[in-house]
Order: sequence, then C-alpha cells, then structure tokens
Amino acid sequence: MDVLTVLIIGVTVLGMVVGMAMVARRLLGVRFGLVRLLLAGGLALVVAGPITKALAEGVPKDASSITPLWFLLLGVLCALLVAMVFLVIAEALAPTGSVTPLAWVRGLRSRLARTRRYARITAILVRHGLGPYLRGRRRIDPGSRARLAGSLRRALDEGGVTFVKLGQVLSTRRDLLPAEFVAELSTLRDQAAPVPWADVQRRLREEFGVPVEEVFAEVDPVPLAAASVAQVHAARLLSGAEVVVKVQRPGIRAVVERDLDIVRRLARTLEQRTRWARATGAVDLAEGFAAAVREELDFRIEARNMAAVSAAGTDKDVVLPVPHDGLCTERVLVMERLHGTPLSAAAPVIAARGLDRAELARTLLRCVLRQVMLDGVFHADPHPGNVLLLADGRLGLLDFGSVGRLDPALRGALQRLLLALDRGDPAGLTDAMLDVVARPDEIDEERLERSLGQFMARHLGPGAAPDARMFADLFRIVTAYGLAIPPEIAGVFRALGTLEGGLAEVAPGFDIVAEARGFAGVYLAEQLAPDAIRQTLTDELTALLPALRRLPRRLDRIAGALERGRLGVNVRLFADERDRRHVTSLLHQALLTVLGATAGVMAVMLLGTKGGPQVTAAVSLYQLFGYNLMVIATILVLRVLIGIFRADR
Repeated sequence: MDVLTVLIIGVTVLGMVVGMAMVARRLLGVRFGLVRLLLAGGLALVVAGPITKALAEGVPKDASSITPLWFLLLGVLCALLVAMVFLVIAEALAPTGSVTPLAWVRGLRSRLARTRRYARITAILVRHGLGPYLRGRRRIDPGSRARLAGSLRRALDEGGVTFVKLGQVLSTRRDLLPAEFVAELSTLRDQAAPVPWADVQRRLREEFGVPVEEVFAEVDPVPLAAASVAQVHAARLLSGAEVVVKVQRPGIRAVVERDLDIVRRLARTLEQRTRWARATGAVDLAEGFAAAVREELDFRIEARNMAAVSAAGTDKDVVLPVPHDGLCTERVLVMERLHGTPLSAAAPVIAARGLDRAELARTLLRCVLRQVMLDGVFHADPHPGNVLLLADGRLGLLDFGSVGRLDPALRGALQRLLLALDRGDPAGLTDAMLDVVARPDEIDEERLERSLGQFMARHLGPGAAPDARMFADLFRIVTAYGLAIPPEIAGVFRALGTLEGGLAEVAPGFDIVAEARGFAGVYLAEQLAPDAIRQTLTDELTALLPALRRLPRRLDRIAGALERGRLGVNVRLFADERDRRHVTSLLHQALLTVLGATAGVMAVMLLGTKGGPQVTAAVSLYQLFGYNLMVIATILVLRVLIGIFRADR
C-alpha cells in the first residue's frame, strides 16, 4: 500500500469521524470541546460497522434493493445514538470547560508544585493539632478556644506570607471570630529576612531598563525595613530629592498565587464539610482576601491609592508621602521620604520631647475617621508600624497597599450610624445599621431596635466606660439577626480595629468611643446646620425642577383621559428579552419531552405488533419502523437531558 493510498484512507476516516461528530452535536444542539467531539465521532465510526452488519445479517438475498438501505440507515442512526450517549454522559460527569486536556498538560508542573505546597500546609495544620477541625469531626467548644487560637496562630505563622496576612485579616473580623481568636491572631507580624543587595539591584535594573546609577544618585544597600512582600531602601534621586524605594521580593508573586489557590481550595473544602465555615462564608472571605493581596502585589495601585487619599484631603497634622509617578512600576515604588520614628517604637521620643500622647492619638483617630466618614477613601491598615512620628511633631502615614473605598450611600449610612450613637437614638441606629449591612429577607425590626437600645444603655449610658466588650456585643447582635456585613464595611471595621490597638499602645486608657462621638458632634453635625440643610434642599430641588415642570401637564392628560373614560394601562408580558428566552427554552424542553415520549410509546406499540410484511425472517416492517422510532425517541430524550445538564451548570 503506497503513501497516497494511506493518505486517502486517513483523510476519509477523519472525514467520517468529523461528520459523525458534527451530526451528533447538531442533533443535541449544544457546543462541545474538540477533543470530546472527536472521541464521540471515533466511537460512532467504530460501532457503526458491527451494528450495521448485525442488523443486515438476516436480509434475504432476493430482497429488494431498498431493504438493505433501511438497515444501513438504522445502523448509522444507532451509531450516532452511541456518540450522543457518550457526549451526554461526558457532560454529566465532566461539564464542558471543567476538563481541558491541553491546559491540564501545560499546567502539570504548576499543579505538582501546588500539590507539594498543599501537602506541606496540611502537614503544618496537622502538626499543630488542627486536622480534626479540617475534616469537620470535632466541634469548637468554648473551653478549648484559647488553646485552638494559639495553635491556629502558630500554624499561620509557619505557613508563610500569605497565611500571615490571612491571619491579620481574620484578626479584624470580630463579627465572625470569638474574642480568643481575634486576640491571638492580632499578634501576627509581617516580617522577614532582608533580600541580598545584589538581588535588589537586579530587580531595579529589570524594572527601569537602565543601571541603578542612571536613576539614583545613591541607594543605601541596608534596608530600612524588610517585610514578607517587599523591603524598603533609603535613596537619593539625581535631582537631590530624598526618597525611599520599595522593592518587591523576587519570586514572591508565584508563591502568593500558589498559596491563594490553596486558601481558596481550603475554604471550599471547609464550607462543604463544616458548619462553622458555612456560617462564616469561608469562600467569600477567601475571594475577598485574594483580591486584596493581589492589589498589594501591584505597586502601581499603591501609588494611585496614595494620590487618591491625598487628593481627598487629610488633617494638616498628618503628612502623606508623594509618589514619583515616573519611577513607579508594578514591582518598584519610589516615593518621598518622611523622616521620623515608627509610632510602635516612639514611646521614648514622645517622653523625651514632652509630647501629649492623647493629642497624638486624637489626631490620628480624627484623620482616619475623616477619611472614612467624609472623604470615602481611607487607609485600611493604620497599625503603629505604618505611622511615623515626624521631627516637627506631626504624624506621617505609610504603606497604602491596602486602601478602602466607600460610595456616598454607605458613607451617609455610616454618618447616620455615628450620629445615632452620639445622640443615644436606638431607632436611628437601627435604620442606619439596616442601611449599612445586607438586609435579610425577614427581620424583626422592633426586636432589633430593642436589642440596640439595650446595647446603648449598657455601654453608652451615664457612667458607662466603653471597652473591648462593647464591640464584641455589637458584633454579637449583628450575627444573631443574620445581618451580613459588606466587604467595604468590613474594611472599615478592620481599619478601626487595627487603629484601636495602636492607639492603646500610644496612649493607654485613650477613650476611642468618646473621641468618635466628639468627632460626630463636631464634623458630622455641620451637615445638619441651617446653611447646610438649605444648600442640600437647593441642590435637590434643582435636580427635581425639570420633572416638576412636566408634572402638571402629565396630570392634566391623565385627568382628561379619566374623564372621557379612555384611561388605560398597558402591561407588556415578557418585555425583558431574558424572560422571553427562558420561557422559549422551557417550551422547547417540554415539546421535545412530549415528542420523545410519543415516539417511544409508538415504538413500543409497533415492536409489540405481530404480523405485517416480513423484511427479514425475524423482523417485520412494523418492527423496523418501531426500531427507527425508538432511535428517534432516544435522540429527543438525549436532547432534553443535555439541556438539563447545561442549564444546571
């Protein structure tokens, strides 16, 4: 057999396989991947010959020429039926898109690395006694919370950068975790050994495309600080300006992405196996955490965050560094250097200079509250290490990798909530809280108002001293009534929770609640002043004026139509295209089901009918029609099933 003959045979077989696959796909009416289509076509071609031969064995030699064609058609239909059954079963077991062979082969190396990392993380969790909780075999009883919280903190610390950051985020979710976990996870610190200077130089050259000497007049090879994601070096530009250079650690992105994938998988597993993970929404938490960490890995976002917070306006006693936009890349950030001492280590400096600790704490608190309540763009991680005490007594904010944003609606709801707390108004506090959180379908507002009234009487009444228990009680109320806190508001609570711990270090005994109420009385009450209310009403009326001018004419038309008995209301059913498509799909499914059932019943009746012209010694003409109808009924049923599987997916 020569090459040309082999080529012709190969092309013919391939054409038959493709033809079978395309006909099967057309009969099912949905799209499939190329690999499974070729497998279905090949399977149909393999079984077509034996099926046709078995059906045609009993055909007499003296039969008319059209008789074998009937059995050939029936054999081809049965082969197509086999291909369709294969596609339906494959869709049920592995929906289209869930398994991609080429992508699977390309991702084999990364999958093996993830598996090794997953095994290491699992070993860490098991070594710290957390294995039974992962499998949902042990409940968290109050007596073991402190021990379990310590084990979780040590496991996250050993897990590396991503898990340390996860612990830091969880330490701010008082609405989800008991106080023992919050206190333990709050001790996690994001620190790491410094990267060698040669690696830093290489990274700077890669990012700028030129030697370091052509960008900086001087760079200190000893870092000012080294964290798990990046480290910071002091430098001086060619213009003489003093700056700091934040350089991302080499290879950190791949490590973080692999760990984020593991966090998502762990969250899905925990949500499937444990009740406490379902109650806390572990998967949503993991997705929000992953998005926040990815933002921190892009230093261009941090530069934009600094510009946004600075543009919104800050307190004159708080300084923000200015980024050098032309020198900011995805992995390198160059910004103005602020000379000062981190607030976490500034106690000796404050004492030596005789500064007022309470005033420093008040300045920082009012700055963050102003960003949250008035500007809508706020520093989401104001821990003492990110706050500098400058030489002139002012404060400086650093590290804008994590910034929260609030839309005007949420900002207004938070303002009303703070004003209600300041005035001791349970009804106003209830309304504001229901505007802040995701309102459930059914909620007893009167009972919620009474609970909030008792909360305010206990913690904000005369002689009450607000403490950490106040926040725990508030979050307990939120959880008890099934109120889901949006991610933006969770970011606010995270920032304020972080700030609370830092202010306690700077000024022990500082009353954050009293200062927040004072902020509400001074800044937010300005919006209720007569001039502010007058301006608000003027703006609203200006916006409503065009509608008010058209309103009399429209009312006159309606009254005239009503007087003449011509007033009618036109309601268009299925005006939305999505509704029409949904109803049409249901009708198609119902029609195919009826047709398939009818064809199946007719096929059974014909197959059970005796007599009639004999096509072969064993098959009558009625039975031949019955076999064809049975194939048609099966095709229709498969078409319905594939629609159901695709709709479920």
